[in-house]
Amino acid sequence: MPRNALSVLAICLFLLTCPFPAHSGPALYQYSTIDALLAGDYDGELTCGDLKKEGNLGLGTFNALDGEMVVLDGKVYQVKVSGKVAQAPDSGKTPFAVITSFNPQRVMPLQKAANLQELAKLMDQNLPTKNIFYALKIEGRFPKVVARSVPRQTRPYPPLVQAVKKQAVFNFTDVEGTILGFRCPVYVKGVNVPGYHLHFLTKDRTQGGHVLDCALENLTVQIDPIHQFTLVLPQDLEFYRLDLEKDKSGELKKVEK
Repeated sequence: MPRNALSVLAICLFLLTCPFPAHSGPALYQYSTIDALLAGDYDGELTCGDLKKEGNLGLGTFNALDGEMVVLDGKVYQVKVSGKVAQAPDSGKTPFAVITSFNPQRVMPLQKAANLQELAKLMDQNLPTKNIFYALKIEGRFPKVVARSVPRQTRPYPPLVQAVKKQAVFNFTDVEGTILGFRCPVYVKGVNVPGYHLHFLTKDRTQGGHVLDCALENLTVQIDPIHQFTLVLPQDLEFYRLDLEKDKSGELKKVEK
């Protein structure tokens, strides 16, 4: 191999394996916990207007579980079970949301991934550590995206594993848009989703949802490492009375996949 080629290879390997610089912006901000959502706590007090003050990229849901939330470029979008997308009003509220001020430190090429599992494996192979949080954004044309949204619930609220049985699934092919979300470390089990949690929005902002599967070719992922985590818990009797002592990882797996 020519010496110049060896030098380029060495530089590429260094860029892929060297630690990220510390996140210079605000921490990852989260309202409530994933286990509270799994338990059916679907009404929160945090408004979309206040959520936007904490960052410009994120995901979550809305009170009464009324669709999927996608926060992109500082705007909060609501993906209804009908598939229609609209900007959520600042007065709208959320029972669970995660957001950050996206400040990508690296762009990693993604040549090909046939499904979400391959994408996760490829990403994990190129991250310097699995012990911190990451915000991710992938923009471009996707061969396939499978996304979902859930219907608005009525009281008494069922647990999430029951509510998603009536989800609407959207199959996109050769679609332009943005996949965004977070990779969380395993030790946040019960608080957030360990591993990858991704949502999707089409380029024209008219369709999207929670990503169940996807495929990609010749795209890049923007990665923002996050070393600070802020968790804000609800201050109401419904949250106080939840039974959050049980391991809900089995339910979470069914809900996410």
